[in-house]
Amino acid sequence: MRPLPILLLLAALPLAAQNLIEQGFDHFYNLEYPEAIACFEQAIAKDPSYPDLHNHLAQTLVFQEMFRNGALESELVSGTNSFLRRAKLEPSPAIEQRFFSEIDRAMSLAQARLNTNPEDPVALYSLGISYGLRANYFWVVKKSWHDSLRDATSARRLHNHLSEIQPHNVDARLVQGLHDYIVGSLPWHYRMLGFVVGIHGDKEKGIRIVQDVAQNGQLDRLEAEVFLCALYRRENQAGRAIPLVQDLIARFPRNFLLRLELSQMYSMAGDGVRGLAAAEEIARLKTAHTPGYDRVPWERIFFQEGTIQFWYRDFDRALENLKKVVAAPQNADLNTGASAWLRIGQIDDLTRHRAEALQAYQKAIDYAPQSDAAQEAHKYLSTPYHR
Repeated sequence: MRPLPILLLLAALPLAAQNLIEQGFDHFYNLEYPEAIACFEQAIAKDPSYPDLHNHLAQTLVFQEMFRNGALESELVSGTNSFLRRAKLEPSPAIEQRFFSEIDRAMSLAQARLNTNPEDPVALYSLGISYGLRANYFWVVKKSWHDSLRDATSARRLHNHLSEIQPHNVDARLVQGLHDYIVGSLPWHYRMLGFVVGIHGDKEKGIRIVQDVAQNGQLDRLEAEVFLCALYRRENQAGRAIPLVQDLIARFPRNFLLRLELSQMYSMAGDGVRGLAAAEEIARLKTAHTPGYDRVPWERIFFQEGTIQFWYRDFDRALENLKKVVAAPQNADLNTGASAWLRIGQIDDLTRHRAEALQAYQKAIDYAPQSDAAQEAHKYLSTPYHR
């Protein structure tokens, strides 16, 4: 069950606002960010005093930018970017100003409640979420590790206090779990910042906490499932992610990234047949104009199929698909385009076409010089790729 005070507050909201929150998150998890923003704006208009509504809107603004820039896909689906090398986003000044405005409003509303009651569980939860969202923004957008870790510490302190007040509030532990994992994954010189601000980092402990929230949480259960999929990928435990992704697909059928993730997970788990079948299902849904799938560029499907065929040594079909990707660069994000050229070069090396391989590696570098694919391609300019 949800923690009682939070449940009571939600019940106190106008029914129309409650419905708008539910609709907003349905749009959010189906990648329909403009519709989600509209729902949260309408909910705020009905009750502007509820701090978490402003958090919901701020979070959606950030994810919309990540989706537009391909950062959400590269983090969830391709899994190539490390925590530190992830491409910097460039939101417009208006979007950035609005994000901080919503966060500031949520914080001030929560702090006003805490001034009246320092142990108000609703305010502690909401204020912790605000700090967590701002920490994420500093990390993803500003690339400001110190500011991010500072806000993460504040979020963790608030939710730790909430856990002391409500020991059975599983949702309050999600922030702790995520930051335990993230700091535990950093190089030692970045981890030292974590030690300074009180987050020591423990990857295994972090995963166990996120698992608990995914199984037993209420407010943050879905978010924990999404995070857990990403953590399993990073830990090469793809088989454990598959049932989670399948559950999320059933809940949010218009989210095409989830089906791309399922295809990738099958492939990583050693089942190339099911991996390709999942990619072909995306193509079928797009051809049938299934809601949500007209947004998928064909080039993204070609890349998914070509990558799986590459790993399972079906080089001729892989090359055919990957060449379709680079033939239409205007339809491929930077991560996909550079990775496609990298794979083409690797296939050329494996099939003893060294001159063509060198050309493809240079194309990868020129396409997106700061990408992980470009960094990897640099290595093969001097030494041919081998499995």
